[in-house]
Amino acid sequence: MSTKDFVEKDYYKVLGVPKDATEAEIKKAYRKLAREFHPDANKGDAKAEERFKEISEAHDILGDPKRRKDYDEARALFGNGGFRAGAPGGPGGSFNFDLGDLFGGAQGGTQGGAGGFGGGLGDVFGGLFNRGAGPGTRTQPRRGQDIESEVTLSFTEAVDGATVPLRMSSSAACKACSGTGDKNGTPRVCPTCVGTGQVSRGGSGSFSLTDPCVDCKGRGLIAQDPCEVCKGSGRARSSRTMQVRIPAGVSDGQRIRLRGKGAPGERGGPAGDLYVVVHVDSHPVFGRKGDNLTVTVPVTYTEAALGGEVKVPTLGGPPVTLKLPAGTPNGRTMRARGKGAVRKDGTRGDLLVTVEVAVPKELGDKAKEALEAYREATADEDPRAELFQAAKGA
Repeated sequence: MSTKDFVEKDYYKVLGVPKDATEAEIKKAYRKLAREFHPDANKGDAKAEERFKEISEAHDILGDPKRRKDYDEARALFGNGGFRAGAPGGPGGSFNFDLGDLFGGAQGGTQGGAGGFGGGLGDVFGGLFNRGAGPGTRTQPRRGQDIESEVTLSFTEAVDGATVPLRMSSSAACKACSGTGDKNGTPRVCPTCVGTGQVSRGGSGSFSLTDPCVDCKGRGLIAQDPCEVCKGSGRARSSRTMQVRIPAGVSDGQRIRLRGKGAPGERGGPAGDLYVVVHVDSHPVFGRKGDNLTVTVPVTYTEAALGGEVKVPTLGGPPVTLKLPAGTPNGRTMRARGKGAVRKDGTRGDLLVTVEVAVPKELGDKAKEALEAYREATADEDPRAELFQAAKGA
C-alpha cells in the first residue's frame, strides 16, 4: 500500500461509518459488507473481489485502535487543509512541493511518484500502517508441524550407520474435507484476522506484535459447516512408514534433525521437520568414548612383565596386533589408530585398548613351583615401600 493511499483514502467512507464511529459499529459494518462482497459469494466477479479487498483494508486500519489513531493523525497532517504530496498551491494552505523532496532527499530523490518515495516517506508510513500481513491478505501457506520419534540401534549400527523403518503418526490434511475443515469444502475467511491467521496487539509507538488468531486458531479460515472427521480443523491424524537413514557415528541419546520429513504443510506450505532420538544398545566387548571405541584386553603376567605381541579384536574387522612393551603395568591404555567410530568428516576415531593382567584362578604344579621360585628371587623387592614412605611424609 502506498503512502498516497493512507493520506487520500477515506476508510470511513469505504465502510459507510462516521468518523466518530465506535469499534462495535466499525466491526458490524465490516461484517455486513464482507458477507455481501466476499469472493466465495461472488465467484468470477472481479469488481466484488476488489471491493472486498478495499473493505478488508479499511477494517485492517480502523479496526485497530492504534492504527486508526495513526491514520487519523496522518489524515489531519497531510490530508485536506494540510500538506499534499505534489499538490498545487491554492486555498486551504496547501503548498506546491513534493513531499518526496522533504523525506526522500537522503535517498537521491523521489521514486515512483507521489505514492512511493524511495526510502523516505514510504518508510515513515510503512512502519505505521504496514505492520504484519498486509490488509486484505488471503489465507497464507502454513508450515507443517515438527514430529519427534525414537529409534533403537545396535552398537554396530550406531557406529557404521543404518537405514531403519519408522512408523509415524502426524497431522495431515483431512481427506474427508480435502483439508478445508468444511463439510462442503467452502470455508469462509476468518473476519477477525481477514484470512491472515494472525492478529496485532498493541505495542509502543509505531510497533505492534502479532499473535495467532484465536477465532480460527491461526488457519485464516472458519468452517461454515464443520467436517465431522476433523471437527473443522482441516487436519486429521495420519500414519505412515518411511525409511530413515541414521548417519554413522551417532551416540546414545543424540537427537537428529531431518528437514522436511515432518507433517505436511497446509495450503502449499513447507513440511515440518522430523526429530529422531537415537538409543544405542550396549556391546558385550566394545565401549564408546566420543569418536573412539574402547576395549579391555586381558594379558598374562609374563606378557606384561616380559613384553610381547598381543592380538586385539576390532569392531566388524580383522584383529590388529599391538606390541606390548616389557614392564607394562595393569590398566595401561594403548591406541590402535583408525579403528574407532566414524566421524562427521568420514574419518575414523581410534580404538583405545586397556591392558588387564589376568590372574589365574588355578595353577598346575609346575606353575606353582615356578612362581615360588620367582617369589624367592624377588623377596628383597617391596612394591609397597614407596607407598608407605609417601604416607608418612604427607
